[in-house]
Amino acid sequence: MKIIKSGLIAAAVMCAGVAQAQDVIKIGVIAPLTGPQAASGQQIMAGAKLYQALNGNKVGNKTIELIFKDDAGVADQTRRLAQELIVNDKVAAITGFGLTPLALAVGPVITQAKVPAVIMVAGTSMIVGTSPYFVRVSFTLPQNTAPVAQWAIENGVKNAISLVSDYGPGLDAAAAFKKRLEASGGKVSQELKAPLADPDFAPFLQRAKDAKPDALFLFVPAPTAGALMKQVVDRGIPQSGIKVIGPGDVTDDDQLNSMGDGVLGMVTSYNYSAAHESPENKKFVEEFKKANNNRRPNVIGVGGYDGIHAIYAAIAKNGGNTEGTKLIEAFKGLSWVSPRGPISIDPETRDIVQNVYVRKVEKKDGELYNVEFKTYENQKDPK
Repeated sequence: MKIIKSGLIAAAVMCAGVAQAQDVIKIGVIAPLTGPQAASGQQIMAGAKLYQALNGNKVGNKTIELIFKDDAGVADQTRRLAQELIVNDKVAAITGFGLTPLALAVGPVITQAKVPAVIMVAGTSMIVGTSPYFVRVSFTLPQNTAPVAQWAIENGVKNAISLVSDYGPGLDAAAAFKKRLEASGGKVSQELKAPLADPDFAPFLQRAKDAKPDALFLFVPAPTAGALMKQVVDRGIPQSGIKVIGPGDVTDDDQLNSMGDGVLGMVTSYNYSAAHESPENKKFVEEFKKANNNRRPNVIGVGGYDGIHAIYAAIAKNGGNTEGTKLIEAFKGLSWVSPRGPISIDPETRDIVQNVYVRKVEKKDGELYNVEFKTYENQKDPK
C-alpha cells in the first residue's frame, strides 16, 4: 500500500510540475547589451522591463517570463541565441533585434521552428517579408523619412546631398528621400555612404559643406548620432545656411542634450519623441526616468515597451494558446494607444502602422527636445 501511495504522490508531483511549466510562458529578448550598439540594447531592456513592471507578469492565468540575452550586435550571436532560446528554453516568441542584420539572422530559424519574432528596433523595409513569423512594432526608414522630405520640398529645398550609414536602413532612407524630393522637381546631387563600423564622418561632411546644397540629409543608427552631430556642429554646417534634416535617429532623445545648442532648429521626422504630448507618454517618460536613473527614453525604449505589449496582447487574444501558427495570426490587426500615439499591426503585412511627426529641436525647461509641429497620420511603409 505504501508503494502505491508513493507512486501516486510521485505522479501527482510530476503532473504539478508539468502544469506549472505550462502556466509559464517564456519570451526571449535578444539585444546588444554590450559593444558599439549597447545604448540600443539598454533602451530595449529598459522598455521591456518597464512594461512588465507597470502591467504585471500575468496574462490571464499565465505567467510571462522574460529571458534577456546579449548578442553584442553580432549577427552570428543573434542566430545562435535564437536557436538556444527556442530549443533549450522553449520560448513562445523572441523579440529585440537592435540592427537589421541581427533580425535577418534569425529569419530562417523562426521560419523552421514556427516561432514568432517581434522586431523592436530594426528598420529596413524588407525584413518582415523574409519570414512569415516576423512582426514589427518599430518603424521603417522610408516610413519615417517621407514626411521630412515633404517638409524639405515645402520649404524651398531644390538641391540636396545625402549622407547615410552604409547598410540596409541607411540605403532605405537615402532612397526614400531621393524618390520624394526628385518627384517634386528637386535633385539629390551626391549620395554619400559612411561605413557602419567605426565611421569617420569628417571627409563626407567637408564635401557636403563645400558643395553648398540647400539641405544635407543625414541618417545613422541612433547610438552613432551624438558623434555625427558633434562633427556637424563643429564644422558650422547649420550656420552656413545648409538645412540639416533627416529621420529622427540623428537627434536621438537619449543623446540630444549632449549635442548642444548647435542643433537648435534642426528639423526631423519620426514616430516618437519624448516630448510627445499625451497622457500615455507623460506617464511613460516619468516611469522610465524613475526606473533608469533619470535617463530619457528614446524610440528604442518605446519599441521595447510596445514589443512586450504586443506579445501580451497576442497571447491574451489567443486565450493563452502560444502555438506558433496561431500566435502569429493573433498579432495581425492588433491596435492600441502607445506612448507614441495610436499604432496597429497591418494584418496583410505584419508591419507597423503609426503616426509620423515632423519635429524641430527646441529648448524646454533648460533641456533640448524634439518638439512636434505636424502629424502625418496612420503611415504605412511606403512600398
